[in-house]
Amino acid sequence: MERLSILYASALFDLAIGHDALDEFLENALLLRDSLQDSECKRLLEHPHISAAEKHDLFKTAFGGRVHEDMLGFLFLAADKNREAFLLPALAELVEMIKRHKRIVTAKVLSATPLDDIQARELRVVLSEKLGKIVELSPKTDPSVIGGPYIFVDGYYIDWTVKKRLRDLTAYMKEGCGA
Repeated sequence: MERLSILYASALFDLAIGHDALDEFLENALLLRDSLQDSECKRLLEHPHISAAEKHDLFKTAFGGRVHEDMLGFLFLAADKNREAFLLPALAELVEMIKRHKRIVTAKVLSATPLDDIQARELRVVLSEKLGKIVELSPKTDPSVIGGPYIFVDGYYIDWTVKKRLRDLTAYMKEGCGA
C-alpha cells in the first residue's frame, strides 16, 4: 500500500511542479487530507455499495472549484479504481514531498504553558536562521515540564525544560557533586 501511495503522491508532485503550483497543491492536499480524515467521510468513501459515479458527485460537490482540477482528477481516479484507502496516505506523502522541496520543517515544541504569538514568532525566526529552513511550529503544553521548552525539529532536539535540569541536578548530586 505504501508503494502505491508514494507513486500517486509522486505523480501529483510532478503535476504541481509542471503547473508551478506547489503552494496551491500543498493547500489542496492539506484541505483534502483534513476533510477525508473524518470517520464518517472515510466510511462513506470506502463503502462498497456506493458507486464511483456517486463518489464523483460527492467530490464535485465538496471540492469542485476549491481544489486544482488535477487534485479532483486524483480523487476521481481513486474512486474509479476502488483505491479510496490510498487517498489519505498519498495526500500525507504529497504534503511531505512538497514541504521537503520547499525546505519546510515542523518543530514540535513542548512547554509548560502555551506559547504566545510573540514567543512563537521569535522561536520560528531563531530556528529558521539556525536550520536555514522555513519552520512551522506544532506546540503542545504539558505542565509537568515546569518551565522552559523541549523542541524536536529536523532530527535535532533541545531540552531546556526545568524538569530536565532538575533531573540533571539530582543525578549530579547523587554522584557526589562531581567529586
